[in-house]
Formats: sequence, C-alpha cells, structure tokens
Amino acid sequence: MPNLVLVKDDYFWLADMVTSQVIVLITLVLGLGIVGLILVKERYRPLLTFIIVLANALISSIPSFQALAGDSQSGVLSIGHFAGELSIRIDSLSAWFILIVNFTSITGVIYGSGYLKSYSHLKVNSELHWIFYSVFHASMIWVCMFEHGVGFLISWEIMSLSSLMLVIFDFQNKTTLKAGINYMVQMHLSVALLTLGFIWLNYKTGSFNFEALDHLPFDTSSVWVFIILLTGFAIKAGFIPFHTWLPHTHPAAPSHISGVMSGVIVKLGIYGIFRIIIHLQHDWLLFGQILLIFSLVTSIYGIANAAVKYDFKQMLAYCTIENIGIIGIGLGIGLIGVGNKNNMMAILGFSGALLHTLNHSLFKSLLFFCAGSVYQQTHTRNIEHLGGLIKKMPITAVMFLIGSMAIAGIPPFNGFVSEFIIYNGLFKGLLGTQGISQSILIILTITGLAIAGGLSLITFTKSFGIIFLGNSRKVLEHEPEETSFIMLLPQFLIVAAMFSVALAPAFFFDYAIKVVTGAFSLQISNLSGSVIPVIDNLTNIGMVALIFMGILISVYGVRWFFVRYRSRAFSETWGCGYGSPIKKAQYSGQSFTRSFGLLFSFLAKEKKCAEKIPKQSIYPVPYTFSTSYIDTVERYLVIPITKRLTFMLNYFQFIQNGQIQSYVVYGIFFIILIFLGTAFNLIH
Repeated sequence: MPNLVLVKDDYFWLADMVTSQVIVLITLVLGLGIVGLILVKERYRPLLTFIIVLANALISSIPSFQALAGDSQSGVLSIGHFAGELSIRIDSLSAWFILIVNFTSITGVIYGSGYLKSYSHLKVNSELHWIFYSVFHASMIWVCMFEHGVGFLISWEIMSLSSLMLVIFDFQNKTTLKAGINYMVQMHLSVALLTLGFIWLNYKTGSFNFEALDHLPFDTSSVWVFIILLTGFAIKAGFIPFHTWLPHTHPAAPSHISGVMSGVIVKLGIYGIFRIIIHLQHDWLLFGQILLIFSLVTSIYGIANAAVKYDFKQMLAYCTIENIGIIGIGLGIGLIGVGNKNNMMAILGFSGALLHTLNHSLFKSLLFFCAGSVYQQTHTRNIEHLGGLIKKMPITAVMFLIGSMAIAGIPPFNGFVSEFIIYNGLFKGLLGTQGISQSILIILTITGLAIAGGLSLITFTKSFGIIFLGNSRKVLEHEPEETSFIMLLPQFLIVAAMFSVALAPAFFFDYAIKVVTGAFSLQISNLSGSVIPVIDNLTNIGMVALIFMGILISVYGVRWFFVRYRSRAFSETWGCGYGSPIKKAQYSGQSFTRSFGLLFSFLAKEKKCAEKIPKQSIYPVPYTFSTSYIDTVERYLVIPITKRLTFMLNYFQFIQNGQIQSYVVYGIFFIILIFLGTAFNLIH
C-alpha cells in the first residue's frame, strides 16, 4: 500500500510516488513564481521567469531521463470527489517530449528577455506575458504527464489559454487581436473534439484513461472514437486542412513565442497522435494509408506556400506545416509497418518521426529567433524591403544559414539525419509491401518527399539571399546592427544541440528505437540484423560530418592566420557596363519564385492588385501594381464554411437580447424539460 499524505481534511491527497511529487513540485514552483512575478520590479521579471522555467525543467527532466533509461514512473493524483483518481505517468514517450519542451522553453525565455526590452513601455503587457509564459511551460509538462483524460484535458485547456495570452502580447494592435481570436476558436474546436472523444471513450469502456483505448470493442463506433481524437490532435499539430491558424498566429506573436509554439506546441499535437495510435488495435493499414496521404499533401502544400511568401515569419509558419507533414509521413510508415507485420518498417517510421520532432524543434526555434532579430532591427517582415544584412548582422546571418540548411535536409546538419531514417523506412516498406496499391502509395510518397525537399531549398535560398545578401532595397528608419548577446546565447545553445544530433546520430536513433519498442511492444532482438546496418550508416554519417566540419574550420582557421594582419579595402564590384545601379533593380523574392508560382498556381494562388490606367491617358502616369499569394484551402474551403456558419447563427441572435426577463424564461423552460425528461424516464 502506498503511503498517503493527508492535506486539508482528506480533500486533497497524493499517492507517495515520483510522478505525483513532480506534479506537486511543479505546481508549487509555479504558484510561488507567479506571486513573485507580481511583486518584483519590472527589470527582475525575465530573470525570475527563467528561474521558474529552469526549476520546473529540472524537476521534470530527472524522471524523464530515468524513463528514457527504462525506468518508467507512474502514480495517482486524487482530488476528492472532483474527478476521482487521475492517473499520471512518465514513460519513454512522454519523457522524449518533456525534454524537448524543457529545452525549447529555456532557450525561449532567454531570447525573450532580450527581445522584449524594446517593448519596455508596455509594462502591463510584460507583467502578464511572463506570468503566462511560466504557466504555459508548466501546462505543457502536465499534458505529457497525465494519463487520465480529465487531467489531460484540463492541462490542454490551460496550455491553449496561456499560449493565447502570449500570442496577443501586443493586444492594442487590432491585427494581433484578430489573429488571437482565430487561434482561440480553432484551439477550442480541438478541445471540443478531444472532450467528445474522451466522453465517448468513457461511455464505451467506463474509463477516461488513454489505456482504455485498448479495450474498445471492435465495431464502427470505436473507429469513430479514434477519428475524433485524431482530428482534435491534428488541429493542434497543423495538418491540412486544419492549418490555417499557423500563418496568422506566428506573425502576430512575439518571435520567441513563435519559436516555442512552432518548436513545441504543435509537437504536442504529434504527441497526442502518438498516444492514440499506440493503443490502436485494428485497421493499422487503413489509418496508416490515410495518415500518409494527408501528411504528404500537408508537406507539399505547406512548402509550396512558404516558397512564395514575402513575410518571413509567415514563410516560417508554412515551413512548420511542411515539417509536420514529414513527421506525419513517418507515423504513417510506422502504422503501415505494424499492419504488414514489418517491424523494421514500423521502427524506422516511428523513430524517424520522433527524431524529426526533435530536430524540427531545434532548427525551427533557431530560425524564428533569427527572424525576430531581423524584425527588431529593421521593423519589417517583408523580405522585399531588406537586403545586405549580412554586413550589419553577420552572426544572425550565419545562424539563419545553419537553420536554413538544416531544415532543407542538407548534410551534415541534423535535418538530414531524421529524413534519412524516414527514407529508409519508405524503401523498407517498398520492398515488403503487400499489394500494388501500397507500392504505388509509397512510390508517390518518396517522390513527394523529394519534391518537398527541393522546394525547401528554393524557399530558403530565396529567403537567405534576399534578406542577407545584396544591398538594402529600402531605406530603413534605423541602421541595423547585431543583436545583444542575451539574444544570441540561446541560438548558440540550439546550434550546439543541432550539431550533437548531426555528429552522433546513432546515439539519438538508439534512444528513439527504445521509445518506439517500449511504446509499441516491438521485439528489437528479432531485428538486430536489420537495425545494425542502419546504425552503422548513421555512425558513418556522423563521422563524415565531423571530418567535413573539421576541414571547414581548418581552412578558415588557416586563412584567418595568414590574412589577419593584412589591410582590407572595399570598393564597388564590376558593374557589367552599368555603373549606376539602383537598389530596386536587384533580384527580388517575387522574381526568384515567379516561375514556380506559375507552375504551382493550383496550390499557391496569385492575387493581383493594380490600378486601372484610364483609356484617355496618352502619356505614362504614376502606376501601382502589387501581387500576393493566398492560401487556397483557407480561401475556398475554410472561409466559405465560416461565412455559412455565421449566417446560420445570426438567426439565433434574438436569444441574447439583454433582457433579464427572457433569461428567466429560458431557465424555467429548461427546468421544465428536465422535469419532464425525468418523469418519463427519458433522462436517467
């Protein structure tokens, strides 16, 4: 029998187990931290928030490392008659995501402490911001710990509301508020679906725990439980067509929040999908094929829209959608592998998805931090107004280049490692598929993944070239300069973590395999002969990456040694016979992707805005012309549905008329309905 600690007349007690203590300690640190944030002076709040986040990260990381080592922790949290016993568990899967959450949240708070200095005049905004950041971090850990549906949903709602408050930091801006409302509506649609799914699960099995999914009867209604839960998590993850909150939210949010949300919060949607498919007992092939198709469409659609965007934060948001698609492809491969009893395919698919989740959290938060530095110095997100920033912000330029090559899957960076594993899973599946339809689907997926990789190269070649190379295309209000060390420090930490994955991929792959085999009960001993070649290949990739980096550093070191004392002279480059170029004559981002935009116009539709030239005008007059690209799914699917719903709901506006008498009548009416339902045994 576990020892019970009685608190407040038995209303609140804890089973004496590690996970329960972790919940209590995190809540205690958070509560004391919020009180401190209210009381301390303005300049100490970022430091105190860092201490709160670091303390909770340490508290949750210790059992997480134990879980990854094979020692899963579980416990029960009881809160009187409120919800009964809430199961808590830290296994290897939740540990993987908790560690990602902790690292990204720590780098985010460090970067944010420097980024928000330019918003020091918004004192109320800043105070609320750091309070909700602490709550946001704690709630994400709770989401990964709760096994019970009620505790999970409460944590999920706290996470959604706190992230909403972080997004609308600059709530005085109407555009920011509009983006926040959009985010709030879609997140609560996710909560509604998850709530419905857990209620249905409880109705079918008598339990709210995730493990109750194992006991669902084999019927059509059970399949709908999985579909509802998967849809709720897909909205948070950003799969097509549930992605429309991302391109609006990220440009509106402060850049460190964009980095944390893209690096972590969408991954908790992936965590939820992992949790659901672990307990899937049938229809693995069907769910795997559906998920593979949706993920492939998500990946290509996301990067196609990213390639034509001028707003670099919006571009990064669409790149998040692309990478969610890549992670989803790994999940689909894993499910098909389970359905085909091809454990090697399953392990490569799920492990690749886990590793890409880690890698994306690193390079995407790095890219958003770089984007924030550029925005802070230039006060514009339009790449067509930028140029030549590598001369003013050389460190930021190098960080952005590293992140760009990593997200494009170029070796020797970490993005290549996870995509290499996913490709391996696809080819393993191609050799062991059952039926022509599966073979065609996998061939199309390989082709689509290669296309997405090529489009990613186009996107970031354009972005880096237009933002950092050439000359400034517009006179800026202030002369840009390199950002402060406090904003560069988290970027250095992220790059160090990225290189650790790139140089020791076999180490991380080994832990990903342990997570997968533990979660899905796959026997790795029977696959030792198949896994070892993959591990050897990853080891060789790490060695080649190390040698390449060593050569690169050596060449630059030797060059620096011989030219360090030489005087440098700067002059104009050869003008190709035209000695007086103008800044607007430079290659633009639109020019770079113009051909692609025409070719893929069915994915990224171009919208032209031009003033008509009067017919009577004989001589040239001032003329304005602009183009932009719209989200096809949002324009032709989401917006029409929203308008229809709004039109229908307007018929019920009379209900909320502001008259107390009407509200009293409504109350009496529902009391009568309940009475009649009880009297005739319609309500039990």
